[in-house]
Amino acid sequence: MQILVIRFRFLGDTVLTVPFLRNLRRAEPEARIVWMVAPGDAEVVKGIPYVDEFIFWDTRKESDGRPGAHRTLAGKISFVRELRRRRFDKVYVLKRSFSSALMALLSGARRRIGFDTEWRAPLLTRRVAYRAKQHEVECFLDLLRADGIPTPDNHLETWLSPDEDAFAADFLERTGFKPGEAVVGLHPFCANPPRGWHEDDFVAVANEVQRRYGVRILIFGGKQDQGLAEKMRQRIAPAAVSLAGRTSLRESMALLARCTAFVCNDSGVMHLGAALGVPLVALFGPQSPAKFGPWTKNARVVYHAFPCSPCRQKFFTECAPSARGKPACMEAITVREVLDALDSLGVLPPAGC
Repeated sequence: MQILVIRFRFLGDTVLTVPFLRNLRRAEPEARIVWMVAPGDAEVVKGIPYVDEFIFWDTRKESDGRPGAHRTLAGKISFVRELRRRRFDKVYVLKRSFSSALMALLSGARRRIGFDTEWRAPLLTRRVAYRAKQHEVECFLDLLRADGIPTPDNHLETWLSPDEDAFAADFLERTGFKPGEAVVGLHPFCANPPRGWHEDDFVAVANEVQRRYGVRILIFGGKQDQGLAEKMRQRIAPAAVSLAGRTSLRESMALLARCTAFVCNDSGVMHLGAALGVPLVALFGPQSPAKFGPWTKNARVVYHAFPCSPCRQKFFTECAPSARGKPACMEAITVREVLDALDSLGVLPPAGC
């Protein structure tokens, strides 16, 4: 049997798809399972044993100075032809868009299982209700259940190589970390900045955590975050170590796995921390933690629900920004609450040690 799984875009959603794929592989050990992802997303699940092949759907505006291979109409037609050539027997459409269900239909697969959203019911052979108040991991698993496939587990996973682990150990040693020293990671960034807690508050947490516990601070971020990460690093005493622009995604994952605790915004990196089993504190505002919170028992969520929560994230059309350019739901989170949540994890060394 040839099975296609459509779930592309966003690092966090890629991580949350793993329980679906594990349960599918258990039920179909002889099938060829192909996962349709966006370029770069497969890096986060490198080493996954439940998938035979990745197929890349590339609609980026630019890729190495050129549009993505499937951004043009000709590129899209070529991609659909490739899907049809593969003769898939079944397609699971984990995306909820009309276009993703249309792609499943055009693939030629006779069985097409997906969510009954966006007027796409006629394109699917098995339609599944999408539960807006249920965690996304369980929503994905609902597609398997509707198809008669058991789902005995739902935990996240990720895979690191010995070389990646060795890199993390060497990096920490080169940057002055002592063997066995407690490390607290911070991820103070978001693709959509208003969705994140203010950087001043992250700095305040970092300084107090270092003063109280004597731990070291790692700032996680991408190349685009370098400038702000460096400014934050300089305001933290003793100075934090910034990874922004210095490490690849896989290297950052290996370093995150070595953190004693992690404080982060609602982001894809939060889901990575959960998959790696790192004790974490996640800060939520515009989005519902019941729907997209860290899928782990080893986490604390700091969240204040407002009458408008969760919102459409069309920021400041429904609410006014604070003086610092944040929505009220993020400004409601205090440094004290985050410190208390971090302390309640029970993983940091005794105060003063």
